[in-house]
Amino acid sequence: MRSSVEIYDMATRECEVVWQTDDLVEAPNWSRDGEFLVINGDGLLYALPLDEDDPEPELIDTSFAVRLNNDHGISPDGASIVFSDHTLYGKSCIYMLGDGDDEPRQVTDKMPSYWHGWSPDGKVLAYCGERNGAFDIYTISTKGGAEQRLTNGEGHNDGPDYSPDGQWLYFNSSRTGTMQIWRMRTDGTGLEQLTSDGHGDWFPHPSPDGSKVLFLSYDADVTGHPRDKNVRLRLMDADGGNVETLFEFFGGQGSINVPNWSPDGSAFAFVRYFPTTD
Repeated sequence: MRSSVEIYDMATRECEVVWQTDDLVEAPNWSRDGEFLVINGDGLLYALPLDEDDPEPELIDTSFAVRLNNDHGISPDGASIVFSDHTLYGKSCIYMLGDGDDEPRQVTDKMPSYWHGWSPDGKVLAYCGERNGAFDIYTISTKGGAEQRLTNGEGHNDGPDYSPDGQWLYFNSSRTGTMQIWRMRTDGTGLEQLTSDGHGDWFPHPSPDGSKVLFLSYDADVTGHPRDKNVRLRLMDADGGNVETLFEFFGGQGSINVPNWSPDGSAFAFVRYFPTTD
C-alpha cells in the first residue's frame, strides 16, 4: 500500500501531493502555525514539514508510547499534543504530551478510548469509547477525572469533533441504520441528523470559520471504515445543507480520521492510498 499525503486547495479545487511513501501513514493534522503536518506510521508520530520541496518526516518523541493508532491532534494553543496508544494496556488509552509534561500523561482510565476532538478553549477532549460493547461519545477534562457520556448506546457513535464556537459536537452514528453525520450540543442535548443518503458517512470536521463540514463517505454496503475502498470526500453547510462531493479517491481508514483543516480554512490535508502489487 503506497501512501500519498496531499493537500486540497479550496480555491482551486485541486490536490497537491506533499509526500509519498511505500509505508503506511495516516491521519494528518495541520499544525497551528501552518508549518507542518502531524502523521502517524508504524505506531509512531511524525512531523512532516510543509516549507520544503522534498520534505522528510521528523520523529516526534512520545517516550514509552510506541503503539499509537491514528487518533491524534494538536491543542488549540499549539502547545500540546494528544494521542491514543495501546502500549501499556493493549487497549486504546488517551494521553497528552507537552505543556510542561516530561512523559505522556494518561487522561482516560477507561478503555478503549479513541480521541477525536479538542474543545476550542483547550479544556475538554471528546472521544469515542467502547464500554460493555457499546460505542458512544464521551468528553473528559484535559486534566483527567470522570468522563461524561453524551450518547446512550443507540447504534455505533464515533468521530466527535467540535465546532469552532464550542457550541456543537459533530459525529457519525448508525442509530438510524447506515452511518450518517449528526450533531449535538456539547452537553448531549439538541441532537440533529444532518445527512440521510445512500452513503456511509464518517469523520465530520467543521471548517475553522464554522461554515462548512468536511466528511468521508463510503458506499452504503461497506461496513465500518476500512482502508481499501473507493470513497469520496464531501462538504456541506454547518446545518447539513448544500452537500457536495469534492472528489472520489482510493482510501478510507487513515485518510481523514482526525481534524485536518489548515488554520485559515483555505485547505485541508488527507491521505490517498495506492494498492501495490508484487
